[in-house]
Amino acid sequence: MLIKNEKGFSLIELLIVVAIIGIIAAIAIPNLLKSRQAANEASAIGSVRTIGTAQATYQSTRGLGRNFAPNFAALVADAAIDTVLGAGSKSGFQFLMAGYVAAVGVNSGFDVNANPESAGNFGTGNRSFYTNETYVVYQVGVDNATYFGTAVPPGARLATVGTPIE
Repeated sequence: MLIKNEKGFSLIELLIVVAIIGIIAAIAIPNLLKSRQAANEASAIGSVRTIGTAQATYQSTRGLGRNFAPNFAALVADAAIDTVLGAGSKSGFQFLMAGYVAAVGVNSGFDVNANPESAGNFGTGNRSFYTNETYVVYQVGVDNATYFGTAVPPGARLATVGTPIE
């Protein structure tokens, strides 16, 4: 016995809908990943600027107008930065800081480097960021990052290969 007027979707109709959803996902996912990387990089730039501001405050108060904070712990103790940033990792970036005190014939200074935890299409970022006592934030591609993944040695200037961020 045949039943007429059956309601529902045929297999072909379901396959077409699944194919359309797959095409939309293939277009949307790369844009989502790039947006996430851009957000991580913007957060890293903001964090590098925050560290620079915290260092300026430290120098004018605790450093007696001369010395910068030697490490993140000193800035966290002053409540100049939060404990997440003070731990050296935030928004997919690793932060490294070296502060050094003034000595005879040598000015005090600090170096801050922000490197993505992973790079590439599925990474957390594709640029590294750097600042020092000039408070200018520089960017450099991960492929060209002189100190990528390591602490910036005191007195070294990644800015010589970087581009200032305005």
